Amino acid sequence: MHVLFVCSGNVCRSPIAERLTRAYAAVHDLPHLTAESAGVRALVGFPIEPVAARVIEGLGASADGFRARRLRPEMIKRADLVLAMTEQIRDRSLELLLGTSHCTFTLPEARRIVVDTGARTVPELAVARRDYGEVDEPNISDPVGLAESAFTAVGDRIAAELIPLLDALDLESGEKREPEREPEPGPQPRVEAEPQAAPVLHLPLSPRPLIAARAASSILDYPLSWSR
Repeated sequence: MHVLFVCSGNVCRSPIAERLTRAYAAVHDLPHLTAESAGVRALVGFPIEPVAARVIEGLGASADGFRARRLRPEMIKRADLVLAMTEQIRDRSLELLLGTSHCTFTLPEARRIVVDTGARTVPELAVARRDYGEVDEPNISDPVGLAESAFTAVGDRIAAELIPLLDALDLESGEKREPEREPEPGPQPRVEAEPQAAPVLHLPLSPRPLIAARAASSILDYPLSWSR
C-alpha cells in the first residue's frame, strides 16, 4: 500500500505522518507499505521545520533528507490511500484529480471509520464512509508559528490517529509502489512559481523566514523572494 499525506506547506504535519509511516514499515518489516507527502501550498525545497524535525526524532523516526514538494496529480494517481490533514486540504486534493474520492480522506476520518466499522481495505473504508456520517474533530491544525508545545501536541495527535489506522488496515493490499525520489538539497530553498506569469512579492529577510513565507503563501499564490 502506498500512502500519500497532504498538508499545506509540507514542512510539518504531512512530513511527520510520512516519516512515522516509513518507520512503522521498517519496524514491522512491511516492504509493501510506502509513503510520501506533499503540500497544496508547499514551500518547495524547504526542509522539515526544525521543531517538527525534533518531534519526528522524538517519536522514533528520521527527519533526514527531506525537501518540501507541491502536490501534483500524478502523486495522487499512484497512491492507494490519500490522507489529508484537514477537510479543506482533502477537498483541494479531490479538485486536483477528479474521481479519487474513494481513496481520499482526512487522517482522523480514516482512523475513526476503520476502527469503528472494522474496514480493512481502502474499498471497504470508502463503502463504510457512506453510512458513517460526520466525524468529530476531523482536522489536524497547523502548529507553524506557535510554541514548541503545539508542535509536540500535533505530533502526538498524528501518531495517535495514524498508528491505530495502520494497525487496522490490510497493508498488503494495493500495488507495491515506491515514492518519488525526493529532490537533492540545493544551496538555497526556493518557492515554486505558478506556470502563469505573476508578480513577485519581495519580503524583508526575517529571522524566521519559514513563518514569513508561510503567512504570505497562505494568502497568495505568488512566487516569493527575500532581500536583506
